[in-house]
Amino acid sequence: MQGITIKSTIATIQSGVARADGNFWATESEVTFEPFNKNSGFGPHKIERDSILKVDKCLGKGAGIVPLTSDAIEISLQDGTAFQFIISNPNEG
Repeated sequence: MQGITIKSTIATIQSGVARADGNFWATESEVTFEPFNKNSGFGPHKIERDSILKVDKCLGKGAGIVPLTSDAIEISLQDGTAFQFIISNPNEG
């Protein structure tokens, strides 16, 4: 982890119906997610801030279709990859 931590929280990464809980934090230079279950196949992910195209609020969904919470963000990268995270207080950081 480099720089000052801007946000640190427990989060859920989601991809369709699959999800995994873990630690999420953002610094001045990167966003990192480390799943609690290292064998889940959902990371760890280190996203350089320079590679981020945009960050939008989105809906956290159950079973991949049922909206459960508005406390979620989607991080879109310049290469077309996107990650969705359910996090507390998505407007902070």
